[in-house]
Amino acid sequence: MKSAAIITETRGLWYGFWGVVGFSLTLPATRVAVAHFDPVLVGLGRALVAAVLAAMLLAVTRQAWPARQHLKGLLIVVAGAIVGFPLLSSWAMRDVPAAHAAIVIGIVPLATTLAAVFRTGERPSLGFWLTSILGGAVVITFAFISGAGQLQVADLLLLAGVAAVALGYAEGGRLAHILGGWQVICWALVIAAPLLLVPVGWVAWRQDFNVPWSAWLGFGYVSVISQWLAFFLWYHGMALGGVARVGQIQLLQPFLTLAAAGLLFGESVTGTILVFAVIMVVIVAVGKNMPVARAKKPV
Repeated sequence: MKSAAIITETRGLWYGFWGVVGFSLTLPATRVAVAHFDPVLVGLGRALVAAVLAAMLLAVTRQAWPARQHLKGLLIVVAGAIVGFPLLSSWAMRDVPAAHAAIVIGIVPLATTLAAVFRTGERPSLGFWLTSILGGAVVITFAFISGAGQLQVADLLLLAGVAAVALGYAEGGRLAHILGGWQVICWALVIAAPLLLVPVGWVAWRQDFNVPWSAWLGFGYVSVISQWLAFFLWYHGMALGGVARVGQIQLLQPFLTLAAAGLLFGESVTGTILVFAVIMVVIVAVGKNMPVARAKKPV
């Protein structure tokens, strides 16, 4: 019979997986949206839409305000997951296709593991580090094979976004132990909203809103799913299974994104992509069984 710890960890992995499924359409949806909307409106405006929904949910459920000592952590989530990555990736998506960006951000799991070491007190084993590094190396190899290995300004923006979102993921996973998974992203959105009103309002004033329905659909997706609902699953999964371990599930995101791009946007999914997808699934499965020492309580 499985121990309670293993069952809880497995549940965390499943929550994390479905969170990644939600995140996997973020880049294609952003690409569609920034073709007609200002990147600042897409990158930051989506948080304002999500903040309205978050405030309504917090009010209906009568959640108590977070304690003062949690404000710093929530601001880190704001900086990384609400401002940093969405804004930087929106700028980058003006110049590179979703498939290219999907490969570049494939190193998010390794970056999240590094952030988890410093922010959550987790201590991955050597085997876990090796599988994480191997996963990152496979993604980089894929980038070169597919021709996406040439570094551009957009790549630098995406890499900066990777660093930001990894810190936001790790800090949110830490806070989820204390506040709850969905509460973390909701409170972070509410805190961020006043800071975003001026820049978003200024860009919106100059924006032509007579755009195709596809742009509105893309903006709606990144606002409701990418910036809000997917985080419910993601942070809850991290609270159950640990930041470092659940973070490895995101190794699958580049290939889920490519699959979605193929099914929804008609992009070609080659045999090479399928081979690398299988390799990544194996790496995730191996990494799942590598020990990760977790802090006895949130730090």
